[in-house]
Amino acid sequence: MKKTFPRWTLYAALFVLYVLHNDLWFWNDGRLVLGLPVGLMYHFGFSIVTAFVMYLLVTYAWPEHLEVEDEGGQQS
Repeated sequence: MKKTFPRWTLYAALFVLYVLHNDLWFWNDGRLVLGLPVGLMYHFGFSIVTAFVMYLLVTYAWPEHLEVEDEGGQQS
């Protein structure tokens, strides 16, 4: 797979996720979304976005020097 995704955008996304993790704006909000508190739904969506960004980080920003092949030709 050709890795053409710019790494700096992934690192910037990681920083944005770090900043957005503490949702102080929903702390005292009592609204319900789909029967659940809005803060819980925020973290549900946040977890999905974070999982996707982590997938992109592993796919496009993983260091090549860590991919060492064994003598049998299989990657470890």
